[in-house]
Amino acid sequence: MSTRLRGFSVLALASSLLGLAFAVYSTIDYADHLDRRVHDLHCSLVPGAMPTSDSEVCRAAMYSPYSALFKDALWGGVPISLFAIGAFAFFAAFALYLVIRGERSAGYVRQLFFALASTPALVSLLMLTLSLTKLGGLCKTCLGIYISSALLLLAGVAVAMAPAPGRASFSTMGLLGRVVGVMALLGVATVVPGLAYAAAAPDHTPYLKSCGTLKVPAEPKHELMSLRGSDPRREALFLEDPLCPTCRAFHARLIGEELIDLLDAKVVLFPLDSECNWMLAEPLHPGACRLSRALLCAPDGRAALDWAFEEQEALAQAGRQSDKALDQLVGARFGQSVLDCAGSKKAKARLNAHLHFAADNNVPVSTPQLFLGTSRVCDEDTDIGLRFTLTRLAPELFR
Repeated sequence: MSTRLRGFSVLALASSLLGLAFAVYSTIDYADHLDRRVHDLHCSLVPGAMPTSDSEVCRAAMYSPYSALFKDALWGGVPISLFAIGAFAFFAAFALYLVIRGERSAGYVRQLFFALASTPALVSLLMLTLSLTKLGGLCKTCLGIYISSALLLLAGVAVAMAPAPGRASFSTMGLLGRVVGVMALLGVATVVPGLAYAAAAPDHTPYLKSCGTLKVPAEPKHELMSLRGSDPRREALFLEDPLCPTCRAFHARLIGEELIDLLDAKVVLFPLDSECNWMLAEPLHPGACRLSRALLCAPDGRAALDWAFEEQEALAQAGRQSDKALDQLVGARFGQSVLDCAGSKKAKARLNAHLHFAADNNVPVSTPQLFLGTSRVCDEDTDIGLRFTLTRLAPELFR
């Protein structure tokens, strides 16, 4: 029985170290972005795999409201992966103790290990549910943490079920004190990395207004798309491409942060498609011009834009395939009248007015972009720093 118990303890140790590795890589990715630049991410089920730019799901998870705590008080917040680092380090030490002690470890210690080992699994279950229901995908690094938590729980069950030695010689109060002490150690180990990170994080406040302003204000002649929320508290302006994945993620963050309905927003459709956008030599998102004109012709602009983001993958694939393939999807959603309108001179002129508005303001040829009033919000402040930035530049959104 000693060999089996030690084997389960080794599994617990390995699970803890695996979870610790995934949590460390996730935290490194987060901390790298504190320099306000975009970096490749570790997005693999293989610990130590090289960072990659092909990591859209992991980036969406990192930018989401669920990736960190205290985002309104600290730029980017305190990543929850830091708490995972502390917890898995604690369980690695606890499991190592069980490996060394073997059958000499008291029964209550093994049962306590199982009880505490259930906490990472419960948190992982919550985060898995949020990933599937709110983000629509699974970050591989996060999945690695979830798998590690499940293995740790299974190891905890096996360790707890192993026969215990004779009764401990200390009193009930002594037993209670030991249990409370171990639980307190878990709490301290979990919280300390987050506190250290928060203390060392730089202050981004001086950078928030450093990315320029609109030189030419939006006027009725530009015929911008309205995205007025149900409880508008602040005027805003977006530059978006309906086939841009980062625009879709930005839109999802505004919804996730429950901010979209608090904005009186105008949308400048800025397709990164050389078919209509003379600022590009070749199309980055083929079909974006055609789709943008259709959105301008739709009876409800906000609903049309929501649909484009929801069906973005299918629309992008159709755009790469042919105009006919894209028209079939648009026609199935909006009908022939919108297709006819999208091909008209009037729709082309309206989209051209959007592009001229962008050109007249010398904005970067990129999407998404956010303006509050006439002030441009820096790109990095629209992702992991979104909530921190808006609490300072648009505090009325949080009252």
